[in-house]
Amino acid sequence: MIDISSSNRSVKPDMSFSPTRFADPREIAASITEAPRSRPIGLLAALSSLVAAVALIPGCASTETAGDDAVTTNTEDIACTETTEITKAAEVPAAPTLPLFTEAISHTALTFDMIPIPGGTVTVQTPDGPQQVEVAPFWILPTEATWEMFDAYHLRLDRTRSAEGTLADAVTRPSKPYLPPDRGFGHAGYAAMSMTHHAAESFCKWLSLKTDRTYRLPTEAEWLHLSKLGGVSAPKIDEYAWHKGNSENQTHPVASRQADALGLYDLYGNVTEWCTDSAGKPVTFGGSYQDPAASLYPPAVIPQTPDWNVSDPQFPKSRWWLADASWVGFRFVCEPE
Repeated sequence: MIDISSSNRSVKPDMSFSPTRFADPREIAASITEAPRSRPIGLLAALSSLVAAVALIPGCASTETAGDDAVTTNTEDIACTETTEITKAAEVPAAPTLPLFTEAISHTALTFDMIPIPGGTVTVQTPDGPQQVEVAPFWILPTEATWEMFDAYHLRLDRTRSAEGTLADAVTRPSKPYLPPDRGFGHAGYAAMSMTHHAAESFCKWLSLKTDRTYRLPTEAEWLHLSKLGGVSAPKIDEYAWHKGNSENQTHPVASRQADALGLYDLYGNVTEWCTDSAGKPVTFGGSYQDPAASLYPPAVIPQTPDWNVSDPQFPKSRWWLADASWVGFRFVCEPE
């Protein structure tokens, strides 16, 4: 059986799997945490001035000071009702945010940071029309999953010997790929790619077993929520994404373009990312290095087609690898306990 160790959660990140171009995720997390609290302060100050001004209007409460006692004289309260309600609304504290945390995988040298994302509401297109969906707070990997991460899973680099001397393993692993899955684009520091939705989901299950947390692929609503908060617009997409116009028809190291407002890299372009849509079906979001810049934003939604694995000679086709989809990868989220 796989060893599960809670002590791994306190390991200091070395981020050795990824380029040094990463922004400090703790600074990003701090800015996300502090920003929601700073906005009501300015609003509250403005409303305090408004309340003071309204207090001078006949019909509002006024206060007189006599010695050590404060005496309040009330006339009609109706004129102050609206201002009072606004003040109460402004004083509602911001929802708590999740802390950034660092994960370490037992029996490997692999560590990575998980970025906290606040909750919110997004509109999702469904067969029954647009639907408002509440998104709970969650954590997400700041880049696509890299080959260093996926190799630990599919090459069984985390296995340990049991007391009997055999290699212990309780997880289903991918079969040998028909073609080199990295296509020669690059391996260390590059996004893992060419895996099926099933393979990406299986990786998340393995990661959950190794860490005693709940890891999974993002939902459609979560991905749209990330896009909404990230602050990337179509005119600036070139600063954030590897696409057909600048990629030279291949993937590039993760985090080699600019991070968005959440501290996430490559949400658009490089490799399109596996998600689960509102009906529970596999779909990819964000577009890839093969797509024109104009098609990446608004968020590009690409469902799988049979062409993604048409040249696989096996029958049935592989459940793990896509022989003709070098542009497909994934990143994962973690649910709060």
